[in-house]
Amino acid sequence: MFRHQKELQFEVKVDRPDPVFARQVQEVLGGQFGEMTVMMQYLFQGFNCRGEEKYKDMLMDIGTEEIGHVEMLCALISQLLDGATPAEQQKAAEDPVTAAIMGGINPQHLLVSGLGGLPTNSTGVPWNGSYIVASGNLLADMRSNLHAESQGRLQVARLYHMTTDEGVRATFRKMLARDRYHQYQWMAAIQELEEKNGVVVPASFPPEAEQESQPEAYEFWNLSEGTESSEGLWAKGSAPDGTGDFVYISNPVPKGQVYEPVIPATELHHDLDGKASDK
Repeated sequence: MFRHQKELQFEVKVDRPDPVFARQVQEVLGGQFGEMTVMMQYLFQGFNCRGEEKYKDMLMDIGTEEIGHVEMLCALISQLLDGATPAEQQKAAEDPVTAAIMGGINPQHLLVSGLGGLPTNSTGVPWNGSYIVASGNLLADMRSNLHAESQGRLQVARLYHMTTDEGVRATFRKMLARDRYHQYQWMAAIQELEEKNGVVVPASFPPEAEQESQPEAYEFWNLSEGTESSEGLWAKGSAPDGTGDFVYISNPVPKGQVYEPVIPATELHHDLDGKASDK
């Protein structure tokens, strides 16, 4: 059961309207790494969690918090759009210099949402459910969560420096601080799961199950010009789980065959030379 509380998690109060910036803020609302994505990602991971109850509870806690962040961004965008009218946009378009700036106003903020936030990114592309990851594997999902929070915080930090509105910046500072904690949170969960099951996903498919292919798990193939990649930890030393040592292959050679596709039946109309295969 969800219950809405009218107060926002943190204060949202802009100093002045800015319809152009409202469009840019849409990225951290409905973009690939926006608040809608992490909200849905954490909630679906929580809904479907079959592990220890503490993981489900934690996922539901943060997923519910992200619902509040979506509401905060909608409030922020609405305030940035206050006073925007079609007439003002038309007037701005009459001056080429002004139009180059004001052209950044999202017309859907006027036509579709009536001066409100939208479930889209900064270019108007609708939010997509394929953005989320909820695999059922806790370690794989927690790593995806850390990635999402890292990209999301990066985008908010970039937006922070794209405005001088102190009210907007104050809201962003709260979001940046919460995103920093969420990174810590996922790091702690990842560490705990790695200590329990190992660092490789899935743990239920161990190295020995790879049989004759095990040596390939430690080889770095140099497949671009230069050898600078040999200087990284990924090319020397031991694997994080201690199961083997890395090997740098400076001049790798193919180990497979030359694949020759079978010519398809004429009914598929490839118009290839040669006779159709009877196979």
